[in-house]
Amino acid sequence: MALPAHKLTLAEFLEWEHAQPERHEFHHGEVFAMVGARRVHGLVSGNAFAALKQQLKGTPCRAFIETMKVQVGEDSLFYPDVFVTCDSADLATEYVFRAPSVIVEVLSESTQAFDRGIKFATYRRIASLREYVLIDPDTRSVEVFRRGADGLFTLHDYTDSASFPLTSIECELSREEVFDGV
Repeated sequence: MALPAHKLTLAEFLEWEHAQPERHEFHHGEVFAMVGARRVHGLVSGNAFAALKQQLKGTPCRAFIETMKVQVGEDSLFYPDVFVTCDSADLATEYVFRAPSVIVEVLSESTQAFDRGIKFATYRRIASLREYVLIDPDTRSVEVFRRGADGLFTLHDYTDSASFPLTSIECELSREEVFDGV
């Protein structure tokens, strides 16, 4: 099925996208095809997901990996590499999540500007979001943007640390574990 020429509503996009074999992100009526990821991207995403899944056992929170959608308002829908939600409505949904506490994006040369710019600006509109994590497998950098009591996000650079805390969900990830196999 071809993509309609006009800008879509979120409902139109969701109906269209469910019929597609590939994944697409949606922002302000425009559709963006998701491209295949490099091996290191998959390794780092999988490692972060596995570590979070293990640490979240026995808590009301769950980790999800890149095949799940996060909706922001009525105009954006993204596939984060990894995210954690503790929201009861999210934990009952099948397709679209709306209240993540933590979002992890694994950077690549082609997505870095978007992940740091428009995507982060859009994610900041999610009231439940407490931490936004950017992991660069090429430079092995880890940046955690943490929302403070004032509602503003502050950068915490863990590039030279052995581990990095995700305080909102009481987890701590080892950089060695996240970059395992890279």
